[in-house]
Amino acid sequence: MKFGAFIPQGWRLDLVGVATEDHWSTMLGVTKQAEALGFESVWVYDHFHTVPLPTQEVTYEAWTLMAALAVTTDTIRLGQMCTCNGYRPPSYLAKVAASIDVMSNGRLEMGIGGGWYEHEYNAYGYPFPKPSVRLGELDEAVQIMIKMWTEDEASFDGKHYKLDRAISKPNPVQNPYIPIWIAGGGEQLTLRTAAKYADYTNFGSTPEGFAHKRDVLHRHCEAIGRDPSEITMSANLNVLIGKDDAAVEAKRAAVRDNFAKAVDDPDDPMARWFGTVQAAVGTPEEIVEILRSYEAEDCGYAILNFPESATDPSGLDLFASEVMPHLS
Repeated sequence: MKFGAFIPQGWRLDLVGVATEDHWSTMLGVTKQAEALGFESVWVYDHFHTVPLPTQEVTYEAWTLMAALAVTTDTIRLGQMCTCNGYRPPSYLAKVAASIDVMSNGRLEMGIGGGWYEHEYNAYGYPFPKPSVRLGELDEAVQIMIKMWTEDEASFDGKHYKLDRAISKPNPVQNPYIPIWIAGGGEQLTLRTAAKYADYTNFGSTPEGFAHKRDVLHRHCEAIGRDPSEITMSANLNVLIGKDDAAVEAKRAAVRDNFAKAVDDPDDPMARWFGTVQAAVGTPEEIVEILRSYEAEDCGYAILNFPESATDPSGLDLFASEVMPHLS
């Protein structure tokens, strides 16, 4: 199993209490820590307003961070989980991604999804069509990216997008192109698109839910004649880790106290992110067992959110020393 870590960027209220002038050094510091500890990758979210509710707390823009991290890191891979297709034309996004792949010497991952945060669409003035349209756009967008990265002049005549001999230079460093992560578990459309084009997927909220989505993905692969082993499947987990039960509870209390500085009901984000889904809470031994339950369902990559990482590096350190060796 490979491991990635989200860096604090504000979207999940993870820069609360950090002075604005210290935001970039904090984000870069966590990235450098993950790089030194042997994480495969670092990740950002592609959102504009905080969750679970929009607040006046910061949310840093995903692709700005990709460019900045490309030139301030050395070995760690850089991803977004995931880019919202509706926020940027796919031809433009392909150009941006290719440029950053060169800047990072071939360390970019291309995460893409159909989008869901309706509040952001409305706030920023983007159309928010029905799911079938958004996912049809996603399918065409991935085709456009591949064409832009592999053809000298890319033309495309689809239902949602059209290109007329678009030139995207430089080409990506990676061959044949930047790895594509298609995120989301929609069974009729998203996973069908993933079966056709994805190098990686990202879905599942529990091991059982992950297994169900895996089976759906495999059926889509079978229908088009693709070997599902060509696709690495990943899951996101929110981590609260401590050396013993008391340390775990202290970490939980500290994270809740930080949420309380920004939202009226801090128990809401605690329940959302550290309850029964997409959560890995406990001692190193307990988290190893949680991850093994995902690994048993063919999860090959875990991308982890450490909510306290902006101010407390101990979770990343403990995970790297006491969990990763048992699964890497």
